[in-house]
Amino acid sequence: MKKLILILVSCIFIVKISYATTYSSDPKMFVSELVYDATSKLSDKNLSTEEKHSLIESIAIDNVDINALGLYTLGELRKTADEDSLRNYQKSFQKYFLKTLTSRLSDYSSNKFEIIEAEKKSANYTIVKSKISGNENQPEIKIDWRIYTKDPQKPLVRDLIVEGLSLARAQKEEFNSILTSNNNDINILISKLDEFIKK
Repeated sequence: MKKLILILVSCIFIVKISYATTYSSDPKMFVSELVYDATSKLSDKNLSTEEKHSLIESIAIDNVDINALGLYTLGELRKTADEDSLRNYQKSFQKYFLKTLTSRLSDYSSNKFEIIEAEKKSANYTIVKSKISGNENQPEIKIDWRIYTKDPQKPLVRDLIVEGLSLARAQKEEFNSILTSNNNDINILISKLDEFIKK
């Protein structure tokens, strides 16, 4: 088991190095290249489902600000939770996020993706507007990418607004509902995430 984990970590590390300089620093091109790369991996018939998911996870880890998303979705509790609990939450949130991401991408991997425009909101944020064409099973979807550009050489995805709905905000509300129903016990939220991961 330890040997398998070591091999997986090594593979992810190698893939991350290869992707680290792949994408443009221009937010519009960054999103276009990111999506093209992800959908190419998902449509590659020479790769197993496990290999595809591993590659997508590696891309996401390097290009999505998962830690910031995790803290945002935790809400005010992030200010009062102890360090160990926060660390455990972030680990579970990352696994939860990656599992959710790969399943959603798989649904649209064969559909046409199109960048519409990019709108710079501030020095730290740019909104990249896009759409995914529909098919007989899925309707067309408009997606706005909230790109964090504090480091102009390393843009990061901070949120997706799908048909006007912020996924980060929706996740925050869902987590808040769980916490409110359980006396703001972060450990119960962590256990809920872990249950989802194991499914």
